[in-house]
Amino acid sequence: MITLGILRYISNQGIAVSSFKKGPDYIDPMWHKLASGHECYNLDPYLMGEKVCRNSFQQHIIEDHTTLALVEGNHGLHDGVALDGSDSSAGLAQLLDLPVLLVVDSRKTSRGVAALVMGMQALPPSVNVQGVILNHVKNARQGEKQKKAIEHYCKVPVLGVIPFDSELILPERHLGLTTVEETFDAESFIQRVADKVISCCDMPAIQELFYNAPFMEQQPVAHYVASQNKTARIGVFRDAAFCFYYPENLRALQSHGAELVFINSLESSSLPEVDALYLGGGFPESFFERLSANVGLLYDVRARVESGMPLYAECGGFIYLCKSAAYGGITYSLAGVLPFDLQFDHKPAGHGYIDLRSSVDSVWFPQHTMLKAHEFHYSRVISPVEHGSYQFDVLRGTGITGKHDGALYRNLFASFAHLHVASYPQWATRFVELAMVFRQSSCRFEI
Repeated sequence: MITLGILRYISNQGIAVSSFKKGPDYIDPMWHKLASGHECYNLDPYLMGEKVCRNSFQQHIIEDHTTLALVEGNHGLHDGVALDGSDSSAGLAQLLDLPVLLVVDSRKTSRGVAALVMGMQALPPSVNVQGVILNHVKNARQGEKQKKAIEHYCKVPVLGVIPFDSELILPERHLGLTTVEETFDAESFIQRVADKVISCCDMPAIQELFYNAPFMEQQPVAHYVASQNKTARIGVFRDAAFCFYYPENLRALQSHGAELVFINSLESSSLPEVDALYLGGGFPESFFERLSANVGLLYDVRARVESGMPLYAECGGFIYLCKSAAYGGITYSLAGVLPFDLQFDHKPAGHGYIDLRSSVDSVWFPQHTMLKAHEFHYSRVISPVEHGSYQFDVLRGTGITGKHDGALYRNLFASFAHLHVASYPQWATRFVELAMVFRQSSCRFEI
């Protein structure tokens, strides 16, 4: 909420501001984009590596012609996989040499909150905490106690004291916040958030923190420029059910010559003329009734796969391709391309980073390829086919079977893992190549 308020405050001044989300996330960036008017990008040292994070940060600021840049962390400031914290939000702040505005949950504490702030200042990686915002403050007395303690012991100013407000809570579901598309009057909600943040925080002082960031020497960076030579048409499911796509993934496909054709899986009863399909993640379970009833599209997808059309699917897309899914006490028939029945549980079946090692050669990935990705799904395969055709062995995470991920069938690859192109740039190259081969083949499916 504080990030959205700051972005809207700056945007309302006519200042172009870029935003970034640390870690793997799709939903928060949607809200950032609405608040700022500019695309939000992910930065993840674990998935991308430090060099790519730094280059991506500079690249998107330059390409979007923005003046200021805000990075929102994830989890706690020092939470991460690595013991040294290099892949934490603090590690990213150190890598980019950015000042930190620390948001503290003020509930159930008074002067002891200073100990928390001191710990954040002291624990490596060392970061420059230049301001604190107290959030969920119970009353003015509590806020004043905390402010005095932090400023006295931590030598850092408290730039905001925000009381709890039930009207500013964005509803959550099992995969995180509700998306922008599904939130009634999202624009008004963001403005209410901004009004609250502005009224409770020293916004000029917060804005000054941007200018306290030291000069960053610009490094040569690669830019995603859409190719004018369109060599293939790739259909992309993009709607309320399938909305999890990293913008860099789509741009990478375009830069290699792909024309992206967006398809509404809830409304389109058939596929347009395309040379490949990209089925991303999202919330298909919230729309199972409509997806299952759209038999024309289910049939078309199945027929195109059988014809040899390349199809890349991740998480929600993988679910769509299975035989059936049981959700909310109802079993829904799906595309039936893959021989799996799914069950949705109340707890995550797979959640967090997933490390994969390719055990076979396929049209998508060579054998021995090492891949870092992430997964977050409440669905699990009932009686998985252990001896089926899988691309990857799972070294960390869950995947499809607990041991394997990346189901293979004809020219289809379907996985629970979400891939960011920065962690494996060859993905976009291969995807477009496969689409081009199919376009030129004599066995191409005709409408």
